[in-house]
Amino acid sequence: MNVIPLSAYDLSLAALLVGALALVAVRMRLKLAAQLIVAAIRTTVQLLLIGLILKFLFARVNPAYLAFISLVMLTVAGWEIMRRQKRRFSGWWGFCMGSSSMFISSFVITVLALIVIIDNHPWYEPRYAIPLLGMMLGNTMNGIALGLDRLIATTWDQRDVVEARLMIGESWRQAIGDIRRESIRSGLIPIINAMTVAGLVSLPGMMTGQILGGSPPEEAVKYQILIMFLIAAGTGFGTFSAVSMGARRLFDRRQRLRLDRLKPAK
Repeated sequence: MNVIPLSAYDLSLAALLVGALALVAVRMRLKLAAQLIVAAIRTTVQLLLIGLILKFLFARVNPAYLAFISLVMLTVAGWEIMRRQKRRFSGWWGFCMGSSSMFISSFVITVLALIVIIDNHPWYEPRYAIPLLGMMLGNTMNGIALGLDRLIATTWDQRDVVEARLMIGESWRQAIGDIRRESIRSGLIPIINAMTVAGLVSLPGMMTGQILGGSPPEEAVKYQILIMFLIAAGTGFGTFSAVSMGARRLFDRRQRLRLDRLKPAK
């Protein structure tokens, strides 16, 4: 494959665009300039580090190494889900809901894809497993974060309605049913939108990367279709699982709404 190498100078030119955006943010008093700069620095450092780690892992096909890096990725993703909530469950509930939902959906679907669909030998080869798991976790994380945030925010705003429905004899599932459905829908909208415009408005990342790396376009397209379907399934099942667990946590065994289980808004 004929890959055009990029120098530090090339990357610095792209970094100047982020710097220009930060200056615009300062001028418009958006209070986002510092976040943009920090995000750019984190992106650079994190990707350089993962590049070194992947180089090490690709040279050593070992399931123990794969399990360790997968656990780190899952932990970070679960922490990010918890941090993104304006209001979140107290204690470790927010972290556990997000992490367990991603494990149930992303890990299961990734392993299924590696063993059954891609049929790589060995199935845990890092060159295939880590990029696929990373895409699954990243997109599932966004869906779960959106779903939980919508669930908690809407329940808080409509707490009088939910409690009124409980008072007239509805179960907790019925009282929060509409909110739960809308929350799951919120988590699925981004991936549905991405699938709708794929190939017409945008060329997804994996397909673009393969084409730039020299892969035949038709093969890159096949892999991208596979990834989109896997991400849709992972996001859907993960969001459904997290929102369902979150909805149950909002009520106690006597089916009373327990908003005291939430932390105050940031």
